Amino acid sequence: MDDMFKQALELVKAQATVRAMTADEMTSMVNALARSLQALSQPVAEPAGVAPAAAAKADAAKSIRETAVTCLECGKVFKIITAKHLALHGLDADAYREKWGLKKGAPLACKALVRARRKKMKEMQLWERRRAAAGSKAKAAEAAVATGTVATTAPGKPKAKGRPKKA
Repeated sequence: MDDMFKQALELVKAQATVRAMTADEMTSMVNALARSLQALSQPVAEPAGVAPAAAAKADAAKSIRETAVTCLECGKVFKIITAKHLALHGLDADAYREKWGLKKGAPLACKALVRARRKKMKEMQLWERRRAAAGSKAKAAEAAVATGTVATTAPGKPKAKGRPKKA
């Protein structure tokens, strides 16, 4: 209790330098702080109704916030939890999600970053480009067959890559 009393005195002394306090206010504040510090130093028993697994899932859900995501292994705050960081803990993204009760496809990035990436991908419309490219390849193949220019490789055998071998 002596250590708690010293800490309470230091806190009240700092408070007294900021604002004017009477002697009664200081003594009552020291007593209240000492009791509070003593209560904080005592181990807290978990309520019987709350399961530890449910508490871990609640923490996992709160770890992904608007502008930051907290690593539940070490407590560091990032915009995105990378595979390199998870490797420091001996995990990969799937194992991390499973360990902490996150959904299988949940992104390990802050909500703002996920939203910005989604918006950028919708603007790029890569699926439309892919359809257009596939359509132009099919038209080119039809045109080649119609003009009689066919590829020189056999249909089942892929074209060799790189330089030809020396004889």
